[in-house]
Amino acid sequence: MASIRSCSGCGLTEPDELCMVGVRENAQQNSPKIHEGWWAYKEVVQGSFVPVPSFWGLVNSAWNLCSVGKRQSPVNIETSHMIFDPFLTPLRINTGGRKVSGTMYNTGRHVSLRLDKEHLVNISGGPMTYSHRLEEIRLHFGSEDSQGSEHLLNGQAFSGEVQLIHYNHELYTNVTEAAKSPNGLVVVSIFIKVSDSSNPFLNRMLNRDTITRITYKNDAYLLQGLNIEELYPETSSFITYDGSMTIPPCYETASWIIMNKPVYITRMQMHSLRLLSQNQPSQIFLSMSDNFRPVQPLNNRCIRTNINFSLQGKDCPNNRAQKLQYRVNEWLLK
Repeated sequence: MASIRSCSGCGLTEPDELCMVGVRENAQQNSPKIHEGWWAYKEVVQGSFVPVPSFWGLVNSAWNLCSVGKRQSPVNIETSHMIFDPFLTPLRINTGGRKVSGTMYNTGRHVSLRLDKEHLVNISGGPMTYSHRLEEIRLHFGSEDSQGSEHLLNGQAFSGEVQLIHYNHELYTNVTEAAKSPNGLVVVSIFIKVSDSSNPFLNRMLNRDTITRITYKNDAYLLQGLNIEELYPETSSFITYDGSMTIPPCYETASWIIMNKPVYITRMQMHSLRLLSQNQPSQIFLSMSDNFRPVQPLNNRCIRTNINFSLQGKDCPNNRAQKLQYRVNEWLLK
């Protein structure tokens, strides 16, 4: 990819006139290769302009859903507006009774664990009509404990969020095809809180011997003997809504499932996450933390749950569910 630089007075509202100069003469200004990874969560302290979330949908026409989409993620979950849906069944995780292996990467934006194809993990139940296959586990976290999660609960962020990204393997051959197709993705989201103890699965990823292997962008480390079921909190309760990918191109093909309880990591493990760099060793250190997209408008979408606290209230538009009378301290804030 040709290196690029931005110039003053660039009209960012005109995607085809980004005022960028390619080092190579044959570089095409609107080349998909230039745009593919050309985005960031936060402004770069020095150097070239890289579009932050508010610009994602403006700099590349293929990403316009990031700006104009009506079913974007993440969202702020107002517990008083959740709808009890008695037709939501418990999630079913199928590991075949085997542990899995995967490679943990520093992508420059996330800690990403991508499973090998030898031992497959499928999920079904909940809002799903089809079985979905686990492709990637992605971590979001903040520079301080009061932020880091992508989704909010009654306006409150958590210290982090684990996202298990699955694709519909019954309809599509891979995650790339599924991501741009109807009923393509299911993302299971679990909030992270800082505590004295650590989730056993995350402890495998975040212990000092492991996490220091991926300090810089493009570092990778193989993990073996992982039990996916250990990542899930001890609850069968969740909420769900229809949304999008939270990174460009923001395709609106994802069903989100947010677990009713958080998982925990230690303060030292969170500190180790904040010491991960977005950049390679030869570049200035820039912490990966605060790698979250701001919440997006709900736009009258239904947020459903299988938690039945009360049957009082108005019917959901689909006449299958009823509105909850919900106390915040009964949900996640324990």
